[in-house]
Amino acid sequence: MTQKLGTVVSGSVDGGVDVRLDAPVSVEDMAVGRYVTIEGQKQRFFGMITDVGLAVTDQQVSQSPPDLSDPFIAEVLAGTSTYGTLHVLPMLTIGGDAGLLEGPQPVKTIPSHFSLVNLASDEDMEMVFGKEDKERYWIGNPLDMETRLCLNLEEFVKRSNGIFGKSGTGKTFLTRILLIGMLQKSKAVNLIFDMHNEYGWEGSSEGSTHKVKALKQLFPSKVAVFTLDEENSRRRGVSTDFVVRIGFDEIEPEDMVLLRQTLNLTDQAIGAIYQMRRRFGKGWIESTLEMRDTEETRQLLRDLSIHESTFDNLRRGLEKVRRLPFIEPHVATDAVKSVLDYLGRGMNVVLEFGRHRDITAYILVANMLARRIYARYQERMEQAMAEDTTRPTPLVITIEEAHKFLNTEVATQTIFGTIAREMRKYNVTLLVIDQRPSGIDAEVMSQLGTKITCLLDNEKDVDSVLAGISGKSELKTVLSRLAAKQQALIFGHAVPMPVSFQPREYGTAESYRHFAPADAGQVDIEELWG
Repeated sequence: MTQKLGTVVSGSVDGGVDVRLDAPVSVEDMAVGRYVTIEGQKQRFFGMITDVGLAVTDQQVSQSPPDLSDPFIAEVLAGTSTYGTLHVLPMLTIGGDAGLLEGPQPVKTIPSHFSLVNLASDEDMEMVFGKEDKERYWIGNPLDMETRLCLNLEEFVKRSNGIFGKSGTGKTFLTRILLIGMLQKSKAVNLIFDMHNEYGWEGSSEGSTHKVKALKQLFPSKVAVFTLDEENSRRRGVSTDFVVRIGFDEIEPEDMVLLRQTLNLTDQAIGAIYQMRRRFGKGWIESTLEMRDTEETRQLLRDLSIHESTFDNLRRGLEKVRRLPFIEPHVATDAVKSVLDYLGRGMNVVLEFGRHRDITAYILVANMLARRIYARYQERMEQAMAEDTTRPTPLVITIEEAHKFLNTEVATQTIFGTIAREMRKYNVTLLVIDQRPSGIDAEVMSQLGTKITCLLDNEKDVDSVLAGISGKSELKTVLSRLAAKQQALIFGHAVPMPVSFQPREYGTAESYRHFAPADAGQVDIEELWG
């Protein structure tokens, strides 16, 4: 049954509308982020509460509050001399001839004076966000509602997207839920650079040491686990599909540019990298490290116009790379080819870093593999377009600590910046996860189609996430009222309007049954959920 809240008393298209609450409605039952419908004369509006307030008809009541020890006096004043107010941001029109044919439409006007305002029902929410089906996936529930909030995954994978929030707010759980949705609906294959070993076999629960099932356990036939640290994987009881090793001769100058900050390389050292590559070819790293303090070396540096201090700076950086345990002079197996083989068969690849959580290792490996895989996808896409054949399955690359790859200084030089700007030109998009969105280049942020943000406590981070969105100031209020854990605000291309929600349950046997694929019978179900 619809719950009437009050009537519209003022407003504007740009600023939203003000609502006077009816006397029986307690202002304490209202909350920022809840949804209402407004019955206009010609249209029905759907909007979000962005502020709750108190008002009086006579300022004397505020200046000289009456004695309310008598309940009768308090009841007389409530709704006459004092009343509650809501500020509502209308976002969609629902119902009507256009709504029935085309679905909810963006708001271009506002409801008239004294239009009735009702709390949105489950049916209203379902009309706006749809039911779970082959395209829509249940990600959680709107705050204070039982309705299932569904995300259009087909639209989601068409563009790069972002998940943001300060540490401990639940970004990892949200990411798992979204990745499971893509596996369930088979809308894309995923390459996940798993810095903290949370997405392959098992992960940790928020705020506890309890372990939860990750992708490989829920989708054993659809997920392959690659590792940089075979010993760590074995100790954790993880059965891996491939051990990644990187050869010196595979590292190109472009792979080193991203490491400028972590290796403390100067601009001159970056220039020297390209000169060494031209001089020594694929073996440039080993040749550089083997050079000794001899007259021959000094003559070579003079010939290449490289200062000795620049050369020393470069060598120190390369020594740090050489000390990475997974780096070898030459490797027989091609990690890129192996990843592509699995992706080509519709398998999702999780690359675990084990103990190698140093940012240098993460940036080097993620950039190296992603750059080469993207090049192969580009070739396949162009070939498919030329021959009018089936295009490759959309690929989503998931990266953590995204600001390290996408900050203003390096975004134009990295493959991740290229992917974000090209918006699925070659069927490749990003899912970026970060606790410092203000560190990501503004142009890249503007290209993210859908953003999901948990609580942020830095003003610059909030401004970065909400930049360019209509109703920014109102949504900033909603975002600031989110709980510290397991609540988020989603907005962008894959949802018809912004909505704050609580992610669906994850980590119980019941939740695993809902997440598991229909063909889970190929494995021992009791063992899988035991």
